[in-house]
Amino acid sequence: MKLIFLGTPQFAVPSLERLLSQPGMDVIGVVTQPDKRRGRGNELVPSPIKAIALQHQVPVWQPRRIKKDSDTLDLLRAAGADAFVVVAYGQLLSQDILDMPRLGCINAHGSLLPKYRGAAPIQWSLYHGEPETGVTTMLMDAGMDTGAMLLKSTLPVSLFDHALDVAKSLAVQSADLLVETLMGLQNQTLQPVPQDCEQATYAPLIKKEDYALDWTKTAIALHNQVRGFFPSSVATFRGQSLKILATVPLGDIELPALPAPLQAQAADWVTARSTNAAPGTVVGLLKNQGPLVQTGNGLLLLHEIQLPGKRVQSGWDFVNGTRLAIGDMIGSDVERLI
Repeated sequence: MKLIFLGTPQFAVPSLERLLSQPGMDVIGVVTQPDKRRGRGNELVPSPIKAIALQHQVPVWQPRRIKKDSDTLDLLRAAGADAFVVVAYGQLLSQDILDMPRLGCINAHGSLLPKYRGAAPIQWSLYHGEPETGVTTMLMDAGMDTGAMLLKSTLPVSLFDHALDVAKSLAVQSADLLVETLMGLQNQTLQPVPQDCEQATYAPLIKKEDYALDWTKTAIALHNQVRGFFPSSVATFRGQSLKILATVPLGDIELPALPAPLQAQAADWVTARSTNAAPGTVVGLLKNQGPLVQTGNGLLLLHEIQLPGKRVQSGWDFVNGTRLAIGDMIGSDVERLI
């Protein structure tokens, strides 16, 4: 089976590597986004997918706008591929491209469609506290993740999984599911299933303001925001931005899922929970853990944080290093943060 692979970020790497090593499948070309300038030296850096393709001596095409690049379109058309495999490529495909391969364009999307169509399905599914997510393969059409579904693979999500953890797991699942999907299409054993558009939800691009923590939200909502948008959620502290990387919601519902040391200290944080402090107030300092912050409903333990120009540190090191005291405020200056 001759394949063209379209992808860009690290999430797509396991899928490309799997197809490159899969007997009976031949990746004859790779399409990825143009190199970007990064780092202090502002040097051009290839995408993770380009790096893998070059290692395997696979031709790479990098059109800025694939729908308008006549040279790339001619190359794709002339390749005679059986299928185009698309994993987090980053550009929409025209109907002309979708119609080129014999078996169609096959996409692996990081959600259980029709839920979380769009650019950031992993992040928004965690933000909304979904207990499971997964991968769906589909036959692409001209819409945004609206094509007929082929196969699904589910992944349970724990209370403390963050976006990078989930992305790594789903990337591996995508690789496995794509092979199964392509073999099923080749053998004509798969029947595409149309999506129920009435059940669709959306996962748009994340904006800067989405990273700002609003302490009037509930503890569990803030926790889900932190892990969903890991590692970018921010608050303010003593006039500086404060990046929050890991939290623990301290409620009766969450108690069974908490690590043993925190369960053993439950008496300490249950006492702090009885205060009537304003949201954002530090109401307790949990020994060897970190500060307890009052939210709109419940307490949130700040477990890992990062001050500007500093390394990531534990919540307890933050307490000691800043001489944090009960009554101090963690701010929510959204306008300053964006």
